[in-house]
Amino acid sequence: MKLVITQNITLDGVIEVTDATGEWFAPAGGDADMSDLEASLREMMGEQDAQLYGRKTFEAMRGFWPNRTDDTTGITDHLDTVRKYVISTTMTDPEWQNSTVLHGDLIPAVRDLKDQPGSVLGVTGSISVCHALIAADLVDEYRLFVYPTVVSQARRLFDGTAARPCDLELVATQQFRSGIVLLTYRPRTTA
Repeated sequence: MKLVITQNITLDGVIEVTDATGEWFAPAGGDADMSDLEASLREMMGEQDAQLYGRKTFEAMRGFWPNRTDDTTGITDHLDTVRKYVISTTMTDPEWQNSTVLHGDLIPAVRDLKDQPGSVLGVTGSISVCHALIAADLVDEYRLFVYPTVVSQARRLFDGTAARPCDLELVATQQFRSGIVLLTYRPRTTA
């Protein structure tokens, strides 16, 4: 499977929402017309065979999405049916259908998942997991929903944790009515 990191990101590279930053993106939409962005998300979800999460992101997703009865985006249905893997040393029962807890070292576990048949293993949120995957050079593609905002102080996707410099190639762009832009990058291969 191809490992794809998909993140909401600010112009200054922040991917974290904190009390200090405030809610700079609305995961379930907002006042802006998000129908074109939601269509793009549905297309991406259709490619995914599995999702990978760190424990904190998994628990946040499990606490929010399964309880949604008014979701028109398709995210709830997708998350209920897609295979989900959660990296955790403390969790024993994921308490969400189609979920598996992966104990032990993240990197060998992800290499094993990537070797399984399928199209896309998606990662979203899970900042520490993303940093480890970037450092281990396991990411095949980055899909960055760039929000037209600057928040300055919070964790970033690329924060110097990479084991080596990461040279990326822009392979696609898509602008949405809301002002959000999707940038898709792949690591540049050297011949």
